[in-house]
Amino acid sequence: MGNIDIKSMNMAELIDFVERMGEKKFRAKQLYEWMHLKQAASFDEMSNLPAKFRERLKEECYFCVLHAAEILSSELDGTKKYLFELSDGNIIESVLMRYKFGNSVCISSQVGCRMGCKFCASTIDGVVRGLTAAEMLEQIYRIGKDIGERISHVVIMGSGEPLDNFDNFVRFIELLTNTDGLNLGQRNITVSTCGIVPKMRELADMKLQINLALSLHASSQEKRLKLMPVANKYALDEVLDACRYYFEQTGRRITFEYSLVAGVNDRDEDARELIDLVSKMNCHINLIPVNPISERDFKSPDNGAVVAFKNKLEKNNINVTIRREMGRDINGACGQLRRRYLKGVNS
Repeated sequence: MGNIDIKSMNMAELIDFVERMGEKKFRAKQLYEWMHLKQAASFDEMSNLPAKFRERLKEECYFCVLHAAEILSSELDGTKKYLFELSDGNIIESVLMRYKFGNSVCISSQVGCRMGCKFCASTIDGVVRGLTAAEMLEQIYRIGKDIGERISHVVIMGSGEPLDNFDNFVRFIELLTNTDGLNLGQRNITVSTCGIVPKMRELADMKLQINLALSLHASSQEKRLKLMPVANKYALDEVLDACRYYFEQTGRRITFEYSLVAGVNDRDEDARELIDLVSKMNCHINLIPVNPISERDFKSPDNGAVVAFKNKLEKNNINVTIRREMGRDINGACGQLRRRYLKGVNS
């Protein structure tokens, strides 16, 4: 097996690659369809490619296919949590969520995370590396194969900061939306960021139609600093300016993710500050009662407090929803299942 990551190639690169191997241009489209439309698990499945060509591909290329180390299914809501093993032995996690509008998959973009958000299990051990475009795609492909159904929506909100792995993330979007592959509509893709301002602006300049979600989680710079170390580098006003720029360039409404932590950011003054912060923006706020993790003493507010916070925003004409909790019985929150698995392996 070679080290050429063929599944991360776009069509132009694939054409150049097969022609340099002495093959006809149309072989590139055949390869692309096998990888991204039929989602073959090996070169051997590609029956319309000449046997000698397949052998050369096996010799020169690394063909990324993920294998599930563990799959958990929620008895509460049908959510499925996948732990996938990468070729280097690292473990990542993905989540399938079933909705009336279709099947949504939440994928990871890195092994671990360097952002250090205080309430998130993904970041406790830091970042190992970014995922390749192929490794991001494979999470979707293998889940689709497992359930035998089309994946209609993708959110890049699992472990990792997508904009910290920008080039691979952009390549992933290109491949995911290509008409010769899965052909997922850009408006059915949502990317979440902690607020890496230069990359937010770079993404805006690409004028894609993907949805941007900002992990906000605080109503002021002072409070955000206590929860999110990234605020030391990018102040809240800079991040919000980048959100406005994204809307100006794309016309896509911004979503603000706001994890409610009891006694930390769920008080009346937090609601008032949040209203002042976003009232003039075209946005939607997604309230997320925090998932408790053993490494932190953060607690989720009770249901009454969550609804009261939501009502305060709504009375001030803020679009707001409370995220439906899914997969809590199978460690549904980012990073929880992976940490539990690694502890078991290493114990």
